[in-house]
Amino acid sequence: MASYAEQVGERLRNIRLQKGLSLHDVEERSDKEFKASVLGAYERGERSISVPRLQRLAIFYGVPVDHLLPKLGPEVSEAATGGGGGGNDEAVCIDLEALESRSEPEAQTLNRYLALIQTQRGDFNGKVLTIRRDDVRVLAAILDQSPGGLIERLDDLGLRRPSFG
Repeated sequence: MASYAEQVGERLRNIRLQKGLSLHDVEERSDKEFKASVLGAYERGERSISVPRLQRLAIFYGVPVDHLLPKLGPEVSEAATGGGGGGNDEAVCIDLEALESRSEPEAQTLNRYLALIQTQRGDFNGKVLTIRRDDVRVLAAILDQSPGGLIERLDDLGLRRPSFG
């Protein structure tokens, strides 16, 4: 199975080709913001794309950011809901208090991303935060993991809590 970076790269390549653009076209039309060599490395999965770059690329292509990410498989959907098969309401509940005590680099990255979500939602209870399926996909891309791998890692770190409702 392809790594998550390779799956993201495949989505990036497919969208670019659907737009009828070569790597060189993207470089020229973006005023060299997206160099052909770097975009090619993203597409081959040799290099992970940051969320801000992914967002700028989505704007350039005129597509929602989540269209640039691979779709979740049924095994990830089940893991995200604790096996409940919750349709489009799939979410992961993160223990923010436990996260504060972690010092791993991935925990620090997760903390920064979740702080952005809290700010956007105006949700500052500080104890738990429920993130949606699309957030799981974005976080997985940031941390160069599959969504299922991210959920397993959250469990390993003791950060995932049962989701209610």
